[in-house]
Amino acid sequence: MKPLFHPELVNDPFEDPVVYVDFLFERRALMFDLGDIARLPPKKILRLSHIFVSHAHMDHFIGFDRILRICLGREHELNIYGPPEFIQQVGHRLAGYTWNLTDSYDTDFTIRAYEIHDNGTLKQASFRCRNRFQCEMGQDITITANTVVDEELFSVLVTTLDHQTPCLAFALVEKSHINIWKNKLDKLGLATGSWLKNLKSAIRRGDNPDTPIKVKWQDSRLDGPAQIELGKLQQDITSVSHGQKISYVVDCAYHPDNVNHIRSLVSDSDILFIESVFLDEDADRGRNTSHLTAGQAGRIARDARVGRMVPIHFSPRYSERPDALAQEALSAFRTKT
Repeated sequence: MKPLFHPELVNDPFEDPVVYVDFLFERRALMFDLGDIARLPPKKILRLSHIFVSHAHMDHFIGFDRILRICLGREHELNIYGPPEFIQQVGHRLAGYTWNLTDSYDTDFTIRAYEIHDNGTLKQASFRCRNRFQCEMGQDITITANTVVDEELFSVLVTTLDHQTPCLAFALVEKSHINIWKNKLDKLGLATGSWLKNLKSAIRRGDNPDTPIKVKWQDSRLDGPAQIELGKLQQDITSVSHGQKISYVVDCAYHPDNVNHIRSLVSDSDILFIESVFLDEDADRGRNTSHLTAGQAGRIARDARVGRMVPIHFSPRYSERPDALAQEALSAFRTKT
């Protein structure tokens, strides 16, 4: 089965942590963190619909200007999420430029900024190009079950961690994975096409099995029905399985509260991207700077029953031992308790 989510590290593990997640067949993407994104081509940036920023330290937010530069002058809406004070921080970044001509633009690039608070409140604001990126506050939203995005295909869960400042960790969860069997389509004479997206949507919504679904035939000369019942199509050409889960954790102190929050968020993830900043031998540096060691990260991932761990966000102090952090993290991850 082809996975829906295709995550990739934008940078080397010793550089700014950024994870870009492309969506198969959806012509869209989302991203965790917004550090240096010079390697991302404009076509990938323009696919972004959501960006989730852990916190506004420079190595997690410096890429905002590149996003702005690429998207400016285009009809595009970008949703960007961050911790408390994030709306103000986005506004300050935008206020650093002069926008006296943008009210005459043909397009209206819009940034929708969301501020996630640990009390379950999601504050929101809009910054529109044609309004010279002035801050337009919206109504507060109540976060339910730690879910900040809830769409038909996926949801995004969040938890707040301690980094001597609030730092957000995220989990991207596919609601269900629906696979279309190409060989069964061919056997029935049905063609691929946009109608299959409608079929998947109906399955995810739990529509009545009697619901008629408009189909497309490989040969227009075939005397087949224009519509087939949802239940029959689901039985004949699809399989439904548990969806993917991809989690992202950076910049957090190693203490019981953080560990419990991380395990709860990332449990049973297919892939976990997690910081592994120092070696266990330098755990005192981790305590002083509120970062995880590679061994700590590996043990958290192991105890959370993660399928695959990807250690990231390495300290440059180990640049002459480039494999040491990954080896320690993966060794701890694979050690049975």
